[in-house]
Amino acid sequence: MRFGLLVVGVAAVCLAVGGCKKEQGGEQGATKQGATEQRPLRVGFFPNITHAQALVGNGTGAFQQAVPGIELKMFNAGPAAMEALSSGSLDASYVGTGPAINTFLKAGRELRIIAAVVDGGAVLVTKTARSPAELKGKTLGTPQLGNTQDIALRHWLGQQGLKVGQDVTVTPLSNPDILGLFLNGKIEGAWVPEPWGARMVAEGGGHILVDERDLWPQRRFHTTVLVTTAKTLKERPEQLKKLLRAHVELTRQWQQQPDAFLSRVNEAFGKVTGHPISEPILKDSFSRLEPALEVMPEQLQQAAQHAQQLGFISSSDLSGMVDTSLLKEVMGQDAGP
Repeated sequence: MRFGLLVVGVAAVCLAVGGCKKEQGGEQGATKQGATEQRPLRVGFFPNITHAQALVGNGTGAFQQAVPGIELKMFNAGPAAMEALSSGSLDASYVGTGPAINTFLKAGRELRIIAAVVDGGAVLVTKTARSPAELKGKTLGTPQLGNTQDIALRHWLGQQGLKVGQDVTVTPLSNPDILGLFLNGKIEGAWVPEPWGARMVAEGGGHILVDERDLWPQRRFHTTVLVTTAKTLKERPEQLKKLLRAHVELTRQWQQQPDAFLSRVNEAFGKVTGHPISEPILKDSFSRLEPALEVMPEQLQQAAQHAQQLGFISSSDLSGMVDTSLLKEVMGQDAGP
């Protein structure tokens, strides 16, 4: 009988200890996530007007106010930002669709697109050519081998029956170098994002041979998206929602008061580059840009197929890349009952 009571007592103690351990484990998990949420959210962006919301959010302090402790890091190219995201040095970033797709497919399919940012704003500007046939024997520039504009140009040339390396030379160059060589007549033209297209027209007497919007359904294609990782989505949802709430607010300001927002973009651009854009060029650039929030998966899929056809990626399977659950939650809350 005493033995039986001893067994029951030991069992009760074991249950109590096990319950405590389980509860302690739950508390530790919650504490860990809480500590993660307390760390600064590190967000990347570029000094481009195609990152308009990010420029204004950084320049006006809107991001800092919305996400306490946020660390904003400026990059000059997509691959560098995506390397930082993949390595864990960034938690989120504004970036072009080309680097985002490439990173998703080549870095363990961990990248997630959580919102659209900007649509449009890419053009092929030429000096003398007024038709695809007149590009034969000429040299064209793009901002980077395999980037969004480089893929767009190479795909378009193929559709025109022009072979890169035989009929047309395509040379990757930095945007400032593209402008300088164009002004000096060293290249025929380039497929570039804004404001470089507008500058080639205004400063170099260029002609817009192709407005990329004309190549897409409803004249819409994503130039910039907001991305994070599956890990950050899981561990830091509240901070990401604060970032998205600020992004949504800035996008609506652009939609509702475009002229005022344009001025804020130029002021912010001038702060980070030291050189504001002239008003005529700025207005011309923004005439081809549109603010965006909702992601178009079918457009991303088509862009991936173009890159695969050109041999830049081995697969165009983007399943799982888009996750707008937090964006929908934020927009639903902002809409009210």
